[in-house]
Amino acid sequence: MVGPGSYSLDALLGIALPTTLIFWAGLVRMALLHHVTWSVNSICHVVGERPFASKDKATNFWPLAILSFGESWHNSHHADPTVARHGVLRGQIDPGARLIWLFERAGWVRDVRWPDPARLAAKRVPA
Repeated sequence: MVGPGSYSLDALLGIALPTTLIFWAGLVRMALLHHVTWSVNSICHVVGERPFASKDKATNFWPLAILSFGESWHNSHHADPTVARHGVLRGQIDPGARLIWLFERAGWVRDVRWPDPARLAAKRVPA
């Protein structure tokens, strides 16, 4: 036999448990985003490659490329900050640029500035 208080406990848990999980997941998402953003702005000024000339010591750090949606191609971004694509070299994954490209194809954005090969070549550091 079920007591009269068990239904209210089930209702409370049915509301409280999912709410707590959603709140926790939101906090985890914000913490991850915060850490990835700050990692790009700290790690990518210390460790990585510098294929392009820029005014500072920004680097490209491939391990953060997917988590940062391509923002870890930081040297490329600092060399030519006005273009939509930061992963400009062969094999550089840039999900953010792909999303912008899809938005452009759908007509949701326009006047997107894509990298110019001649401009990139002029900024390239000799190997």
